[in-house]
Amino acid sequence: MALPAEEWQGRAARLWAALDPALREWLAAASLHDAVRLGCDLLRTKEEEEAALVRLCRRVCTDKEPAAASWYREQGNREFGRHQYQAALRLYSKAASHEPPGSPEVSVCFANRSAALFHLGHFEVCLEDIARAEGHGYPDRLLPKVLLRRAECLLCLGRLQDAQDALRVVESKIAVDGLMTSSAHQTLLKKLSQLKMKLHEKQRCPEPAREACGDIPGKSERWEENVSISGASSSLSLNFDTERGRHLVASQDIVPGQSLLKEEAFVSVLCPGENLPLQGGETAWDTGATNADLYCHRCLRQLLASVPCQGCSYAKYCSQHCADVAWEQYHRTECSLGALLLTLGVFCHVALRTVLLAGFAEVSRLVGWSHGGDKDLQNPEARCKPLSEAPDAGAGARGIPGCDSNGQYQSSYQALFHLLPHIEQHSPEHKFLCTLSVVAICKQLQAAGLEAAVLSQESPEQCLKPKTSEKTSDELSAELKTVAEAMLRHVLQLQCNAQAITVMQELGPGDGAVVNKKPVRLATAFFPVLSLLNHSCCPNTSVSFSGTAATVRASQPIPRGQEVFHCYGPHRCRMGVAERQQLLRQYFFECHCQSCLEELEPDVKSVVSMRNSFCCPKCQAQMQGEEDTLCCSNEACATSASRENLSCRLQDLQQQIQKASDLLSARKADQAIKMLLKCQMDAGSFLSPEHLLMGEMEDHLAQVYATLGKWQEAARHLKKSIEIVEMHHGPSSVETGHELFKLAQILFNGFAVSEALSTIQRAEGILSVHFGPQSAQIQELQEMKACLSELPRNILQRT
Repeated sequence: MALPAEEWQGRAARLWAALDPALREWLAAASLHDAVRLGCDLLRTKEEEEAALVRLCRRVCTDKEPAAASWYREQGNREFGRHQYQAALRLYSKAASHEPPGSPEVSVCFANRSAALFHLGHFEVCLEDIARAEGHGYPDRLLPKVLLRRAECLLCLGRLQDAQDALRVVESKIAVDGLMTSSAHQTLLKKLSQLKMKLHEKQRCPEPAREACGDIPGKSERWEENVSISGASSSLSLNFDTERGRHLVASQDIVPGQSLLKEEAFVSVLCPGENLPLQGGETAWDTGATNADLYCHRCLRQLLASVPCQGCSYAKYCSQHCADVAWEQYHRTECSLGALLLTLGVFCHVALRTVLLAGFAEVSRLVGWSHGGDKDLQNPEARCKPLSEAPDAGAGARGIPGCDSNGQYQSSYQALFHLLPHIEQHSPEHKFLCTLSVVAICKQLQAAGLEAAVLSQESPEQCLKPKTSEKTSDELSAELKTVAEAMLRHVLQLQCNAQAITVMQELGPGDGAVVNKKPVRLATAFFPVLSLLNHSCCPNTSVSFSGTAATVRASQPIPRGQEVFHCYGPHRCRMGVAERQQLLRQYFFECHCQSCLEELEPDVKSVVSMRNSFCCPKCQAQMQGEEDTLCCSNEACATSASRENLSCRLQDLQQQIQKASDLLSARKADQAIKMLLKCQMDAGSFLSPEHLLMGEMEDHLAQVYATLGKWQEAARHLKKSIEIVEMHHGPSSVETGHELFKLAQILFNGFAVSEALSTIQRAEGILSVHFGPQSAQIQELQEMKACLSELPRNILQRT
């Protein structure tokens, strides 16, 4: 949810409509400084708006609730009893996030979670949770069972001396407790005896040392750092002209797969997912997992056993280190504002965190600079003179906004501040909504006594002390008005400069031989250097992410002097030119890339629209027409059909395919096959054979047959899917690479050795261009290839 909750948007719209027309006209042309002052005045006089926002925030649950913790723990115990250890793990983590730190209850959550981790084979992480349980005061009477689990983990890890020491601790603990005759005590003694015997056997017959397999060596990437552009390759230069603004150009010939940019996000905020944690009712205590439960809120690593924030139930981290760093840098301020930030949307959250990471001194300096009186300060690129198109633009870069005094463009707050906010292009209503939202956050900072933390003037402990001030309680301080102005600038910048950090997320249960993944938006971030790349509907780069770091690679040859492009979303392979131009309006420019110019030529029809078209139910020719009634393109056939009717059929078909996918997830393969085959028959009567949905059905059928171990049938369907994907996206596209990766898995499991090896080679060649030679998929492909290559020669010859 990038923008505020719909209810707050509605209230802002009604308040805007009630303003005097002259005031609305004034605000439409007002500077950020004046807009913030008006927002402060309005929220001070319109107390009902602030009260409404408070009510909205009460619906969002970010506080710790012991009742929720107890409920999650019980649900976790239930799943554990059913041997659903992954589900139990997630529920124990949710329970721990709601328990107050240092309580016996939170220690029980960690101990229970360690049991789930043990059964899942995550022994090292299990040991960490056992240590957490002890550190939070795990009940003494229950300690022997947990200590036995620690000893068993150490045994499984081959740490025999540590395991022996752990067993001695358990033995002495039981001896101190005295004689007990309960069945639980007898079970402990029996388990202790079994582990001692197991330890003795391992000491007597030690397992042979495993060969260090390590990572399969991959190709080393050529990289030379650019002296003028932070994180960029030396093969790039920074240029400027009035038409394209700041942009990156190849200063030498670039080959596909070559790394061009490696940048850590200046700021990133995890997207909460579709459903916010609501207060009260069953929806508040949902057992489902969202991004907030699955990924670290600081580094975005996937979570296994999360470390909860000590102050709220929302923020979770992969380690205590991440929790401590986040608290020091920004979360000490954000923690108590969790419900407000979730209500006002990710863009407002990113804006606040940006200011906190930059520090008030730098924010104040740049905001003060923007008040210099030049009307072009809100559009800094308008003051630049065109630079020479020469490849070496290092000296000339001093004239480009965002560069430091040495002419270097760093991934810094100064560079971020100079990204265009497009103040004049945003609608007055949108600017008004953003203004009210950032002012509301700053007012809450002041009311909560967090102003000093924002201004970096006091320690977190001092921030909690009540403040004495001469100004009235509802008047925003001059410093917080500066913060609000910077935040408003950043919210407006995000419209055109927000970068979605994506991750490949598994679909379905994820326990099959073939893993199906799709890219999912994980976080919203500012990348000052990556933002220099202009858009093209046919880009020459590919962007991948690892945590909060972005890597840009060339996806095709880029000759010296050619601009380096990135796709903002609308791609020529996914939609026609009219739809692309419509979506690109949010970025306040009209695309003139080569693909758009070609498709805008008279009598040129989009390849996408032709391939994803409806076909005649009688002769299978393409249906055409601009009106509500479509006619067969075959002049000998007079068939016509309603566009609305065909669109409804397409929608129904998509719903049926989703039901089939759900059946597959529920492990009802036979029913899924029947439904998909029926869908294929229906689709063939009104969709083009090249329609992407036809390929999607083939892909689903391949997955179903793979779950049944029918590898040849699975490969046959997936090859049909690949043919359609190649038609739409091209033979070297990342989409084709992902499909080939799945085909390699199927052929590998089906023991089709020679075909598997050739498919692996092709998939490796494509995916290494887009993700680099060290990516997880490349490593898996190399492992499959190594395994197949080690087979006896006579088997290789037969296959």
